[in-house]
Amino acid sequence: MPMPWFLLSLALGRSPVVLSLERLEGLQDAARCSPGLSCHLWDGDVVCLPGSIVSAPGPVLVPTSLQTELVRRCYQETDCDLCVRVAVHLAVHGHWEKPEDEEKLGRAADPEPEEPRNASLQAQVVLSFQAYPTARCVLLEVQVPAALVQPGQSVGSVVFDCFEAALGTEVQIWSYTQPRYQKELNLTRQLPDCRGLEVQDSIQSCRALPWLSVTADGDNVHLVLDVSEEQSFGLSLYWNQVQGPVKPWWHRNLTGPQTIPLNQTDIVPCLCIQAWPLEPDSVRTSICPFTEDPRAHRNLWRAARLQLLPPRGWRLDAPCSLHAQATLCWQAPGRGPCQPLVPPLPRENVTVNMALEFPLLKGHPNLCVQQVSSWEKMQLQLQECLWADSLGPLKDDMLLVEARGPQDNRSFCALEPSGCTPLLSRASTRAARLGEQLLQDLHSGQCLQLWDDDLGALWACPMDKYIHQRWVLVWLACLLFAAALFLLFLLKKDHVKGWLRLLKEDIRAGAAATGRAALLLYSADDAGFERLVGALASALCQVPLRVAVDLWSRRELSAQGPLAWFHAQRRRTVQEGGLVVLIFSPGAVALCHEWLQDAGPAPGAHGPHDAFAASLSCVLPDFLQGRAPGRYVGAYFDGLLHADAVPALFRAVPVFSLPSQLPAFLGSLQGPRGPRPGRLGERAEQVARALQPALDSCLRTPGTAGMGRGMGPEAGDRT
Repeated sequence: MPMPWFLLSLALGRSPVVLSLERLEGLQDAARCSPGLSCHLWDGDVVCLPGSIVSAPGPVLVPTSLQTELVRRCYQETDCDLCVRVAVHLAVHGHWEKPEDEEKLGRAADPEPEEPRNASLQAQVVLSFQAYPTARCVLLEVQVPAALVQPGQSVGSVVFDCFEAALGTEVQIWSYTQPRYQKELNLTRQLPDCRGLEVQDSIQSCRALPWLSVTADGDNVHLVLDVSEEQSFGLSLYWNQVQGPVKPWWHRNLTGPQTIPLNQTDIVPCLCIQAWPLEPDSVRTSICPFTEDPRAHRNLWRAARLQLLPPRGWRLDAPCSLHAQATLCWQAPGRGPCQPLVPPLPRENVTVNMALEFPLLKGHPNLCVQQVSSWEKMQLQLQECLWADSLGPLKDDMLLVEARGPQDNRSFCALEPSGCTPLLSRASTRAARLGEQLLQDLHSGQCLQLWDDDLGALWACPMDKYIHQRWVLVWLACLLFAAALFLLFLLKKDHVKGWLRLLKEDIRAGAAATGRAALLLYSADDAGFERLVGALASALCQVPLRVAVDLWSRRELSAQGPLAWFHAQRRRTVQEGGLVVLIFSPGAVALCHEWLQDAGPAPGAHGPHDAFAASLSCVLPDFLQGRAPGRYVGAYFDGLLHADAVPALFRAVPVFSLPSQLPAFLGSLQGPRGPRPGRLGERAEQVARALQPALDSCLRTPGTAGMGRGMGPEAGDRT
């Protein structure tokens, strides 16, 4: 049965609250005032002429604020229009002027306060209303009794019923007095459409709208439109981008109820849905239901692409806006992660689909662009070495960072995996050992300048000649060793033949033992659990087995993505007759429940190298279709997870507890051609000794052991 992912209705907008509107009868406009005031609405509309601001001769009434409220003006029981009620709040502005003869007699210095004049105030208040395609102006006469006239004090408000407006339009309201004593007040409001208003039965255009729901069953997402058989309507899917006009990428005119499938990879945060009846002047209603969906944000990041624009430009292509920052980084061949060039180059906020310029003098294959995005708790990263295609593969060059200080004071350091190492230092790194030679290369013009400004510069210095010098002696030693072996072979030919025969048999026996591959899949719950999985992988290599794990393939993961990497490893493992090992942990169990639509999203965010989260889309079909036996085994660690916490779906294959069931686990991995039972027990003891320190460290970590005990039968599989 399809699980409801979320149900959306075109009657629901950004807020889940549905408003019930007051009902007004009749066609006549009306005005009413606060207690103590008197007001009168002029018949008909007036001409909107604000005029210029004049000085107040004394206390006058002026509008101080505007408030609006939506109501329904109904002509019949089911024939209503949306109407805007406007309230104008008034206050007394200015003071009574003193006569000139009183000033001459010096009465202004009289310390006794003067009583306020006994006079009421009257004002003509204009309300101007504009909502495409209509505009109106009405005039309200307001009178305030003398008892309420206090300069600077509010006297009340006058309410006008009402200005008719279309659903979903933007309205602008101005208010001022005639004559005008101050700048007019203005207010702009975006009126709602049929979403969020309880008007389906009274406003005809809302009754004709198609009603939409979105459901998901695993990766299958459907739009379900519930309308009558004969009703025709238009449906459009589009990307709501900040830059540029809206461009629908799917549009259909449909009739009757429909169920439309959506590709899971097409769901991105800015994907919006617009529906409308195929009638003249019909109301179009749009919703964007995937704005806060984590899967949509992951799809957006996977769809983003970095593109090099010659000579030094680049662009991030993506269907939606991304909150990301970009920086240049230096990727050394085979030496860990790309190192950001900060300082001296700062991070920049990225605008998608817009050409940007690198602050560079020259390009280099080792220069890469690194994009980092943080959405809620998800950290997403995208990296592209844009010059690799045009300038060739990564080079073994040393990047020198030049810092310039006052009085032409310059210092140099070399960017290495451990940081920026000062040249001519006593550090035990390659850059420190070759510091003098690198400076000589720099001064002799052998280094390529990549960037330059008043604060410093970047230089790429080739290291090929130093590598060649080092390898000359190695090759010479190898040649001498080969010559000695050849001479020994000539002298001891019969003995060598026997030795080669034995070696061939050993190689065959070793090939039988190492011929089986094992692909380890796990959820990176924390650093301690990753170390435990790494210890298991290293111990299995000594069994020996050919082990593949994402911990050892981070560069391939960054280049291919977790899903593509898992596909390649799984295909290779299955073709070679190996096994895929699912290592269950509290985080892995939570991810399985999330994919099985039985629990909320797993706590925390999946990292950019989390192959387990990416692989579930392929692993689950194997189990659901009965292809898992013979291809998969399961495992969990003693003390970290209860046996009953493993989802029932995955118990179709053997599930082992480690290290207590290591002999059976190793026997399953090595297959029928494995070693004899005595030898298998020795290998199990070796693996257990290798695992124990890392397992003890995990159990000592605060909260980790509690997690294992908490995933008991009551928290186990509910599928």
